[in-house]
Amino acid sequence: MLFSRSFPVCLSLCALFAAAPFARANEAKPAEPHFPTSEDLRHLKAIGGPQLSPDGKQVLFVVTDATADGAKSHIWVVSTSGEKDTLRQLTFSPPADKRGERAPQWAPDGSAIFFLAHRGEHTQLFRLDLRGGEAMPYDLKVMPAVDESKEKNAIPPPGAEKKADEKKSDDKNATDKKPDDKKPDEKTEPLPIDVSGYAISEDGKWLAVWARDPETPGEKKQKDEKADAEWVNHDQHGTRLYLGAFKADGHLDGDLKLTGVLPDVRGLSWSPVDDRMLVITEAMNGAGDLGPASQAFMLDAAAPDKPTKLDAIPPTVSRAEWSHDASTILFTAQTPDDAPPGYDELFALPKETSGQKIVRISQGFDGQLGFSLISTPDGSVIVQAGIGTRASAVRFAADGKSQPQVLDLGTSMAIGIGTNPRQTAWVWLAEGGGDTEKLCTSVSLGGPCTALPIPDLGSANLRASKPELVRWKSGPFDVEGLLYLPPQARAGKVPLVVDVHGGPFGAWFDQSDRFIDFLLGHGWAILLPNPRGSSNYGVKFAAANKNDLGGGDYQDIMAGVDYVLAHYPLDSAKMALMGYSYGGEMAGFVEGKTDRFKAIISGAPVIDQFSEYGTEGDSWYDRWYFGKPWEHMEDAWKQSPLSGAARAKTPFLLLQGQSDTTDPLGQSEEMYRALRQEGVPVELVTYPRDNHGPLAGAIFGRPVPEPWHGYDGRQRIIEFLDKAFGEPTQK
Repeated sequence: MLFSRSFPVCLSLCALFAAAPFARANEAKPAEPHFPTSEDLRHLKAIGGPQLSPDGKQVLFVVTDATADGAKSHIWVVSTSGEKDTLRQLTFSPPADKRGERAPQWAPDGSAIFFLAHRGEHTQLFRLDLRGGEAMPYDLKVMPAVDESKEKNAIPPPGAEKKADEKKSDDKNATDKKPDDKKPDEKTEPLPIDVSGYAISEDGKWLAVWARDPETPGEKKQKDEKADAEWVNHDQHGTRLYLGAFKADGHLDGDLKLTGVLPDVRGLSWSPVDDRMLVITEAMNGAGDLGPASQAFMLDAAAPDKPTKLDAIPPTVSRAEWSHDASTILFTAQTPDDAPPGYDELFALPKETSGQKIVRISQGFDGQLGFSLISTPDGSVIVQAGIGTRASAVRFAADGKSQPQVLDLGTSMAIGIGTNPRQTAWVWLAEGGGDTEKLCTSVSLGGPCTALPIPDLGSANLRASKPELVRWKSGPFDVEGLLYLPPQARAGKVPLVVDVHGGPFGAWFDQSDRFIDFLLGHGWAILLPNPRGSSNYGVKFAAANKNDLGGGDYQDIMAGVDYVLAHYPLDSAKMALMGYSYGGEMAGFVEGKTDRFKAIISGAPVIDQFSEYGTEGDSWYDRWYFGKPWEHMEDAWKQSPLSGAARAKTPFLLLQGQSDTTDPLGQSEEMYRALRQEGVPVELVTYPRDNHGPLAGAIFGRPVPEPWHGYDGRQRIIEFLDKAFGEPTQK
């Protein structure tokens, strides 16, 4: 249902009934518990983004529809009292809206919520008064900061010559007219924007919005006329920051004002005590490909054209927040130690240092920091972090002088950790292998979880297995992994599928994974290794595969295979390996290094470090591992799976998105051609429109807009493995 005057919104009984199940006279009997099928994975919903209301009495969260239903997101609310009848869906979408409602925020007084939705031609900001009425869209327009159609080298669209002649004639005739008879100059009109993000000030007086420069009529005309050459890395359009003031009724008082913060804006945090903002930006036009290019600014709402750059904050900054009393700036940025890009530490910039000296708060912490970053009144900082195969909240002292405290939240995976400004309670999402997702609340962080009602996510009758944490020795490292055993393992040996995570700076977690459950349903054991180079195990472990991709990490994986073969009922004659992204790259390495596997499946891999480096979206990440390929020819080739193609023997399946900008289509095409010409059984399946992350999500059973790509990929995986193991395909 659309939030506009044409489509009224239900706020009370209507929304309640939409969330409540109706009794049916001939209601079908619930299905017996079973491992998920490929079709089941098309009908799973997702939950995320819990937010506690200012008074602590309600929780907002987002539910994303299943793939089979379009994967649109909607906003729900439930009372922290835990009463089931308080669960209701707040927003609905018309058929024309392909994305749904997202990015909700509470109004500071709790009387309304804000959210983004694409209605008509633009992504708009809406305000929904929870006391009744319809959702109100803000008609946000700005004066265009850029009009490339007026540049000196812009190609005039057809007919411009005639207009120029007419103008000359008008100018000539104008000399015979009085000044009052002249035509007024054309005026530039404000244009609507597509909102990228927004933030409401703590006192509810200010609205900060960031949006990409709108397309002007002149630019649209040029595009329509196909005068649309693109000058690479010379785009003048950026994501800029605007500021507006609220009236008491929630409307804006006047127009948005352009601030002096440089584009591209990536995020913003309001001070809890005044009208200052912390703003994170990233330099435009591929500057990040040359090196870290983020910047931090402080901006006062009273002087929006005078931002102050915070020079002490490094260009690797990823997130910045105020301390509880606004006396300190807390931020995450790349560790000063030698580690893969993205290995963040927590830092503080106290006001007392005059903005010059930063404090390393999380130095030496053997985990990977997440996005939650919450300052508490006692001076500590709560951060979500991955530790080994678990994720939880960690309490750090803001001065960095005491050891961090990992909080036990009663689950292997606690994500989306949050609170309200007064920190009267906490919320998080809890899940784990073999467990279903829960929305938790507690008065204190670390207290017992009170599970709140949530809508059916489509997993009620699906079986799941809890993994066993396994550890083995490989070279100088103790390596961890997760092993899932199917029920058939109780009766004898079963095939083993090794699944390698993406990254390489990534990790497997002990979480609810329906794709793993899907594979288990075919009677196969699954090993998820976290080899050297994985996150969550400290700097030394994360950096251990520098200039050694396909070396020590491969040895760690094979050592894990040997360990589980020796200790569990697994069939060494029926093994396969698969992976996506870096996991797909590792699959390529394995192809040229061993024939122990009966089948190898590679999703969106890196195959040739030379061509990958020149065509991927951003090369800074790869550069840390082996440098610029043309300066390190031997290193780059040694770490290219293509270098082992001449030794390949194992049947190989490639799954690739055609629109992949992370690991482009050409990578899979190179491997396909090489293996085909070497006489190795190889198959390549490509998926139109899909980029890197969306195709992965589709295959793994997450809600995505493409209705059938994931289904197709899963079916091909099963048929490929069945053929390799000599087993019949289960439909």
